[in-house]
Amino acid sequence: MSTPVRVAVMGTGSWGTAFAVVLADAGCEVTLWARRAEVADAVNSTRTNPGYLPGVELPPGVRATSDAAEALGDADFVVLAIPSQTLRDNLADWAPLLAPHSVLVSLMKGVELGSAMRMSEVIEDVAKVGPERIAVVTGPNLAREIAARMPAAAVVACTDEEVARRLQAACHTPYFRPYTNTDVIGCELGGAVKNVIGLAVGIADGMGLGDNAKGSLITRGLAETTRLGMALGADPLTFSGLAGLGDLVATCSSPLSRNHTFGTNLGKGMTLEETIAVTKQTAEGVKSSESVLDLARRHGVDMPITETVVGIVHDAKPPVVALKELMSRSAKPERR
Repeated sequence: MSTPVRVAVMGTGSWGTAFAVVLADAGCEVTLWARRAEVADAVNSTRTNPGYLPGVELPPGVRATSDAAEALGDADFVVLAIPSQTLRDNLADWAPLLAPHSVLVSLMKGVELGSAMRMSEVIEDVAKVGPERIAVVTGPNLAREIAARMPAAAVVACTDEEVARRLQAACHTPYFRPYTNTDVIGCELGGAVKNVIGLAVGIADGMGLGDNAKGSLITRGLAETTRLGMALGADPLTFSGLAGLGDLVATCSSPLSRNHTFGTNLGKGMTLEETIAVTKQTAEGVKSSESVLDLARRHGVDMPITETVVGIVHDAKPPVVALKELMSRSAKPERR
């Protein structure tokens, strides 16, 4: 009888908890790390995560702890499911506890403020591990639907194809279908930029601008993402797949999307502070919009929708003014 795959999921937010369900359903032994002991206790005693996924019963293969050393122990995969801007500090604490064979898996969809690093680059920098020990899971993966075991597909990306296949096997269930990819750069950028475009589409929806505007923003947002990806060495075909178009459509279309909902509230006239106050979970695009724009400028890539989002979210520019500026840009060929 083969030994079960051991997985530590670091973070008890919606997506971390939902992915823990997937892993357990696939036959893994999963330890869910919670920052607060009372959260771990609640998971173990009620078999639910009432703070983030109320009503979702966790499988027997999931247990929780607030002891990072206990969680990381002999884990084959260490799944990082925390807000992207907190990764560096948290991983610095966890790095000495990592087993020498652990593969670090990023569920995070962001770009670090200041350094403009992708999450895999932060992992490599802090944990001092090679790219063959770093993987990414991304795609159209709304946590609430996956926790309810509704059908979904995803991409597991690693520069080492064999590692990607191992991770694929560890999270493959009848309702969750992972595909492998070796284009880590493209997969990460697709996930990070779609949050920014999700904000833009939410703002347009909040303003009541209609479906033509939504379709245009999604399409031109994908063009922005692809331009940035190609400048960084990504395969442009990645952006027509699950990590690109698939994730973008889900984020821009669903009321379950935090970024779309955040943008909708801004478009309806709420201030940034008011919107943050009614948002219980992290909308990654809010902070990442600045770092994505920083990354684009470092590589000379034009990203007008991202600039517009930064103007509204961080520079307090009224959405009506920002939209007028976006629409009055000089005319260009579509494929540029």
